[in-house]
Amino acid sequence: MKTATGGLIVTLALGVLLAPLAAEAQQAGKVARIGILTGGSPEIPVEQAALDAFRQGLRELGYAEGQNIALDYRFAEERWERLSGLAAELVRLKVDVIFALYTPPALAAKQATSTIPVVAAAMADPVGDGLVASLARPRGNITGTTFLGPELVAKRLGLLKEALPRVSRVAALWHPGVYSERTMRDMLKETEVAARALGVQLQLVEARGPNDFDSAFSAMTRDRAGAFIVLPSPMLYREHRRIVNLAAKSRLPAMYQAREFVEAGGLMAYGANLADLSRRAATYVDKILKGTKPADLPVEQPTKFEFVINLKTAKALGLTVPQSVLIQADEVIR
Repeated sequence: MKTATGGLIVTLALGVLLAPLAAEAQQAGKVARIGILTGGSPEIPVEQAALDAFRQGLRELGYAEGQNIALDYRFAEERWERLSGLAAELVRLKVDVIFALYTPPALAAKQATSTIPVVAAAMADPVGDGLVASLARPRGNITGTTFLGPELVAKRLGLLKEALPRVSRVAALWHPGVYSERTMRDMLKETEVAARALGVQLQLVEARGPNDFDSAFSAMTRDRAGAFIVLPSPMLYREHRRIVNLAAKSRLPAMYQAREFVEAGGLMAYGANLADLSRRAATYVDKILKGTKPADLPVEQPTKFEFVINLKTAKALGLTVPQSVLIQADEVIR
C-alpha cells in the first residue's frame, strides 16, 4: 500500500514537473501567422527587395516558413483604395502580427484593428500620421521603423544647392494625400522654408499617380526649373526608374529620397536605406511573438543615412560636382 501510494505521489510529482515542459514544447511547435500588407505588387523590384530584406531578418532570428512561421501576403497592386479591405482580411484570418510596408498600409491596418500587433517599416512621420503617440512610447498596437520623412527634406535641398550653386529655381515633385494632412503640411513647409533660406524659388509639382508624370515634367520645363527634388512617397519610390528616365529626357538634375534612384541613373540621393529598415522590422516581429507588447517597443529611427552620387549622370548633364560635395558622399558611381 505504501509502495502504491509512493508511486502515485511520484507520478503526480512528475506530472506537475512535466506539464510546463509539455506546454513549452507545444508553444515552441506553434506556427506563428504573419500578415504582410503592402500597397504595391510582388513584380515591383523595390517592393520585392524590401520584402526580401524582411524575410532575411526573420531567417537571421531563427524563423523559417513552413516550420515556425506562415506568411499571408496581401498586395493592393497600386490601388490604394483596396488597402482597408485587405487589412480587414488579415484581421479575419486572426494573424498574430501584421507587417505593413510603408505608411499607407500601416494606416489601413490601424483602422482595421486595435488589438492585433502591427509592425510598420519605413514610416514617414509616425506621430504626425497618427500611428503612434510618440516615438519613445507608441502606446497603441503599432510600432516599427521610420525614415524621417519631413525632417530630411531641408538636408536634401541643401545638398542639391551645394552641388549646383548656380541653380535659382527648383521644383519639388510630390504626391498629394499619400500621408496625413499634418504630415503633408509639415513636409511642404519644411521644403518652402529650406528653399527661402537657400535663396531659391520653389515650384511645387503634383503627381497623384504615374499618369501625371509626363505633365509634371512638362510643367517643370515650361517654368524653367533648373533642378528638382522628389519628396517622400511609396508611389514615387516604386516608380523611380520612370522618374529617372523622364529626368534624363528633360535634362534635369535631381536629388532623390533613396539610393535606388541613383543606381537607376539619377544624379544624387540622400536618405536611409529602406531595405535595411524592413530587415530591422523583423526584430520587432520577433519580440512581439515572444510576448512584448508593441506599446513597449519604441519606434526605431535610422542611425545611418546614405549620400550617393552618380558621376556618369553628372557628365551626361554637363555638370561638374564640386569636390566639397564629393567628399561628403558615402558612395560615388563613376
